[in-house]
Amino acid sequence: MSEITQCDPYKVLVACIMSLRTKDSMTFPLAIELFKRVQTPADMVRLSLKEVEQAIYPVGFYKTKAKNIMALSQRLLDEFGGRVPDDIDTLLTFKGIGRKTANLTVGLGYGKPAICVDVHVHRICNRFGYIQTKTPDDTEMALRRILPEPYWHIINRVLVCHGQECCTPVSPHCSRCPVQAHCPRVGVERSR
Repeated sequence: MSEITQCDPYKVLVACIMSLRTKDSMTFPLAIELFKRVQTPADMVRLSLKEVEQAIYPVGFYKTKAKNIMALSQRLLDEFGGRVPDDIDTLLTFKGIGRKTANLTVGLGYGKPAICVDVHVHRICNRFGYIQTKTPDDTEMALRRILPEPYWHIINRVLVCHGQECCTPVSPHCSRCPVQAHCPRVGVERSR
């Protein structure tokens, strides 16, 4: 994502919202095109809602995401001088922004320590037995306690790739896993 957003907090935020429940292979080309037209919250609010919807279609839930992007852009202008807040708690007060998006924005956009936990990170950390949590939010809090801070920024990138290619949700490819000998495979009933 850093190649697309140039680590600009606003672009990270918008791209992350676009990517929720949508494959990166669809999101990234659309984000690249959008960022040719939009660099700032002020640029975004100059567009109509229909233009934003058309720009991000066919990402999943594009109408809701377009409304959220427009609303957050206006709020950034009204309350923050057009600047994306650099703390997770403030970002969480925006509609459509959850912990994953807030952490990614703070970590990638500002270079601050943050742990971006998605379904892959949650699943793999539990499957490996590193933690025992029920939700991605619980996983984030557990990792904040036990994972050394220098690794916070890379855990998402490493485990998302591993989760998409090898440690899949159903019938993971354990036979080709590079850490197979060390993995207790918690909760795995079938594997390839």
